[in-house]
Amino acid sequence: MQKYDYLIVGAGLFGCVFAHEATKAGKKCLVIDKRTHVGGNVYCENVDGINVHKYGAHIFHTNDKQIWDYVNQFAEFNNYINSPVSISKGKLYNLPFNMNTFYQLWGTKTPEEAKTIIENQIKEYGYKKPKNLEEQALSLIGKDVYKTLIKEYTEKQWGKKATELPAFIIKRLPVRYTFNNNYFNDKYQGIPIGGYNKIIDGLLDGIETKTNIDFFENKAELTALASKIVYTGKIDEFFNYKFGNLEYRSLRFENTRLEKENHQGNAVVNYNDSDIPYTRIIEHKHFEFGKQNHTVITKEFPEEWTKEKEAYYPINNEDNQNKYQQYKALSLKESNIIFGGRLAEYKYYDMHQIIASALQKVKKELS
Repeated sequence: MQKYDYLIVGAGLFGCVFAHEATKAGKKCLVIDKRTHVGGNVYCENVDGINVHKYGAHIFHTNDKQIWDYVNQFAEFNNYINSPVSISKGKLYNLPFNMNTFYQLWGTKTPEEAKTIIENQIKEYGYKKPKNLEEQALSLIGKDVYKTLIKEYTEKQWGKKATELPAFIIKRLPVRYTFNNNYFNDKYQGIPIGGYNKIIDGLLDGIETKTNIDFFENKAELTALASKIVYTGKIDEFFNYKFGNLEYRSLRFENTRLEKENHQGNAVVNYNDSDIPYTRIIEHKHFEFGKQNHTVITKEFPEEWTKEKEAYYPINNEDNQNKYQQYKALSLKESNIIFGGRLAEYKYYDMHQIIASALQKVKKELS
């Protein structure tokens, strides 16, 4: 007998928002996740008073007041501004590319000086029809910024030479001719005070949840529990890899507690050089302006993805996109299953986008 209106497979942001809204509308939901905790990749682990972003740094940012108001129902946000710095050949540079970066590179003090250098380098090194990522970057930003701050970092991130990567990975490179280190242009940004778990707990308040449950190991039994399924896992896995694997890049995180108050003076520091195996170090306490006597850092190592590893970044090349379209066509034939979220849609989403997508799908479902 069906006990629930919706079985929600995956307790990440998409699943939690869907469950919250459906429950508000009087529907009965069961949320399951194969991990030992709810929250998906926004889950924070409290390590001696420091909220550690277990699956990589998550910084909330949006221009959408509705989405901002939505998350603020569950937690108060601080005024953290993401201003990463980048180390290349022993020197520090501000990100995103702005007047501070150009001063650090060339000693330029005015927008005109910086613009002239970049325009001249684009003329000299750019391509009319870029065939790969290297040619694309040179055509957008010139040689110096590319060589210093893009090339080696990107090659580490994707595990391939920039000349072997498709041009579309870099559609545009934001350049600011102001002294502004705010990474995002969005009007609203910050970190929930007390960590993202507060938002997840608020979304799931009063909703039945079960962790350590693998949907595919108990598929028939779980499917029989509900009228409809909201599936947020990998779409190729749902269809038993019928058209082959969709490819991803993965990450490995190495956490270290240090008995010092402040390790790097910033939440996010990128490491460009190819001889350093990690791409960045996150110092979590700076997200919430922590004053503890110790600190926790995380080194991020990009990795080849296998089925045993977490799938982080979809590799949206032509081959994978064609496969995904075949899976999507199959998913549209499933009248009692709603597919949503980055794994089910094989798409990179920021947090505000995933919330908007879940709100849109649940509204359509309940209308």
